[in-house]
Amino acid sequence: MASKTLVAASSKPMVLSILSHGKSYGYQIIKNVESITGGELEWTDAMLYPLLHRMEKEGLISSEWVVLENGRKRKYYSLTPEGKKVRAEEQQQWARVNQAFTQLWSGNAKLEIG
Repeated sequence: MASKTLVAASSKPMVLSILSHGKSYGYQIIKNVESITGGELEWTDAMLYPLLHRMEKEGLISSEWVVLENGRKRKYYSLTPEGKKVRAEEQQQWARVNQAFTQLWSGNAKLEIG
């Protein structure tokens, strides 16, 4: 299971990346995170919805209420142009961090020690 710190650090880029595939609603986002991480990241409503509201205030995502066939309403979230830009920036940053860890853990890092 991933630490709370890792979950917190990865939550914004994870949501941006999921929404880059198309609009989604909260429960579906939670299930997608669970699926793509093999259950390593477990998100709750209490963690996700404040994040979504914060990201909406930052202009990274937008939301719309959709009335379903059964008459129920569901709130869908989608990326804004600013959200697409930030997602690309986050992707580059995480790729660099991943590359560094890959080098360190594989023993291929060229380090100066001592």
